Amino acid sequence: MNFAPLPSVDAAAVPSDALVLDVREDDEWAAGHVEGALHVPMSDFVARFGEVTEAVSEGRKAYVMCRVGGRSAQVTQYLVRQGIDAVNVDGGMLAWDGAGRPMVTGSGTPAFVL
Repeated sequence: MNFAPLPSVDAAAVPSDALVLDVREDDEWAAGHVEGALHVPMSDFVARFGEVTEAVSEGRKAYVMCRVGGRSAQVTQYLVRQGIDAVNVDGGMLAWDGAGRPMVTGSGTPAFVL
């Protein structure tokens, strides 16, 4: 069986107004995340799929992110199969941080990648 290559993008190339879908778990999210990102942990993904389809219903592309890119690749593949315009962020939050992109926390403490 042949699969199309997984659409992916470098963390430095994600538009600042992009819809970032963070599929990391709650503790990872709390440590640091992209401001304005939609947080739907992979473990809750199927149950909360409606939130994702609602966010992308305006024809927006979803930039899917995890810590290094493995979980987000699986979620991106799933979204593409559902007909959703989704792209995996290569290297995940580690690459985002490495590119000097901004991160925030809910508590106001310095953000880091867990």
